[in-house]
Amino acid sequence: MIVLGLTGSIGMGKSTAASALRQMGVPVHDADASVHCLMNHGGAAVGFIEAAFPGTALNGAIDRNELGRRVYADPAELKRLEAILHPMVRVQEQIFLKTCRRKRVPVAVLDIPLLYETGGEKRCDAIIVVTAPKFLQDQRVLKRPGMSRQRLEEILSKQMPDAEKRKRADFVVQTGLGKRASRIALARILKRFR
Repeated sequence: MIVLGLTGSIGMGKSTAASALRQMGVPVHDADASVHCLMNHGGAAVGFIEAAFPGTALNGAIDRNELGRRVYADPAELKRLEAILHPMVRVQEQIFLKTCRRKRVPVAVLDIPLLYETGGEKRCDAIIVVTAPKFLQDQRVLKRPGMSRQRLEEILSKQMPDAEKRKRADFVVQTGLGKRASRIALARILKRFR
């Protein structure tokens, strides 16, 4: 089985690319969705996060705004949170890959926003990076509820620059040309591995 990594900076179209891959019949493990599940009601990380960051649990789930307020501007606290979440996400990823192998799936995708930043590329056979022009990235992200220019700059400061991701990628998909063009590019990549 071929394992493709899918990544890209915020607002570059990664979620749309992941959705297109699913529509093409490729199983996709979404690391962000795993984190959300781990922190929602009944999530395996809720107790651990509340113990490390008292007062962040609300009605049995993590209050993401409160947690973010505490950890985002503090690299040491963010590392402490990642030390709780990353191993749990990896377990879910391993279960996903094991299931794909058992089903004899030819290609599976790991959708990991911070793929390079966390060394995730070592677990993949090839990497797809989605990218778009900076003005389009800004436009997409600033439309999101609660997003500001300052918040966007904070997020980008914690991500590897887009140019570096593109340089390291096996495949680069331009998402600024429309969904159809992106889908065609993704289909061409899949064709090489199926």
